[in-house]
Amino acid sequence: MDTPNAYNIKTYNAIAPVGLQRFAAGDYTVGPDMEGADAMLLRSHKLSTDELTPGLRAIARAGAGVNNVPVEACSKAGIVVFNTPGANANSVKELVLTGLLLASRDVLGGVNYVRSLAGVSDEAELNKLVEAEKKKFKGRELIGKTLGVVGLGAIGSMVARAALDLGMDVLGYDPALSVDAAWRLPSSVERMENLPSLFAKADYVTLHVPQLPATKGMINAEALQAFKPGSVLLNFARQPIVDAAALKASLESEHLGRYVADFPVPGLIDHPRVMLTPHLGASTDEAEENCAVMAANQLMRFLETGSIVNSVNFPPVSLEAVDGYRLAISNHNVPGMLGQMTAVLAERNINVIDLINKSRDDLAYNLIDLSEAPDEGLLQAIRNIESVIDVRVIKGAS
Repeated sequence: MDTPNAYNIKTYNAIAPVGLQRFAAGDYTVGPDMEGADAMLLRSHKLSTDELTPGLRAIARAGAGVNNVPVEACSKAGIVVFNTPGANANSVKELVLTGLLLASRDVLGGVNYVRSLAGVSDEAELNKLVEAEKKKFKGRELIGKTLGVVGLGAIGSMVARAALDLGMDVLGYDPALSVDAAWRLPSSVERMENLPSLFAKADYVTLHVPQLPATKGMINAEALQAFKPGSVLLNFARQPIVDAAALKASLESEHLGRYVADFPVPGLIDHPRVMLTPHLGASTDEAEENCAVMAANQLMRFLETGSIVNSVNFPPVSLEAVDGYRLAISNHNVPGMLGQMTAVLAERNINVIDLINKSRDDLAYNLIDLSEAPDEGLLQAIRNIESVIDVRVIKGAS
């Protein structure tokens, strides 16, 4: 039976200390060499299915993307996978704004030119050379230009707001816009009904969609042909969203003006109208700390109360904490499961104080508060129900 003060957290990568400090020393054992982990906390480590050890119940990625976690295998094993949406949003937003500015003004070209003059010792000669060549680095202002934002979640909405503050007109497209995201979005952002319309009107297009089968290669040759000639594409989401071959062809034909991204791509690294950074989106002290704290808090809440917030494979579930005994049960999402579970409890005259049942795709999750401690016979009877994946007891979920 699971009880408080008995949780092992296995860590990968360098997790910000402020996040690790969330785990009280008396209640948690935390470290990279943990055996029998109840949960894992990681950043960029590519987790293999072989690392999904027996007894593992949760994995938290300190970041938004989970393409380094075998989510499908986790779902089959009843392992809840968490991410930290929004925790690094400001960091990414600031890098996107940097990309916007660098794509508009040839600052890097100017810096490199000035560095090439390091051997000029005469100040008058230096000034003459600078004045003679500075026209090569002339750019354009962002004010009055149009930015198209594809994906209006935590990062996209922040980028949209910042662009408005810079005096840009902003178009937005997100067919899956949530109610919370809609509330965050400034009313002056013009919602577009389709991507071709956005591409045709935007001087700059910035991508903020997750990497999914549906978004892989969404910026392909057909999409790029719809772009306004000479426009700039910024990708600080995920590289596979953009078809690299189609991108290069569009740049070579000079239909696309510039490409700015946070993901180096072979064949584009030295292209004169491409600027690539080494995945720096969340590489700030603040973002790493925010992600670590958020991931730690989500793991603690799940382990101590069974509640689920920001999971990519399980439904959000929250039930007010109690001092008694709570069952946390995951199962395949098929009809009649909750009835079978409560029937097992009724056969043993165990009263249900409260419960909640939620489902997401092929998975369902239940929290059931009991009037007394369940014995091993009860737990085994629930485990024996066909389609039950995992049963956990939480004592004193408060």
